[in-house]
Amino acid sequence: MDLVLLLASAVDPVPEAEDVRAGWGAFWLFVALVAATALLMWSFVRQIRKTRANAERGVFGPVERPEEPTEREHRVEQDGETRG
Repeated sequence: MDLVLLLASAVDPVPEAEDVRAGWGAFWLFVALVAATALLMWSFVRQIRKTRANAERGVFGPVERPEEPTEREHRVEQDGETRG
């Protein structure tokens, strides 16, 4: 095992601290990823707004809502606590 580490260090020396830097390419890649994330979030918000507006207009058909509480809701009201 020591021989492998010795050979690896001889073949691939560790660079000095001042030689290691990210550079402008990494910076612009980071900026591009931030911009892509912002665009995706903006698009997601727009789609959610469209979906909610269409649901309110009834595009997806009638929404059935129970008038009375379900059995689980009834138990929660009686027990006063929720169980996972």
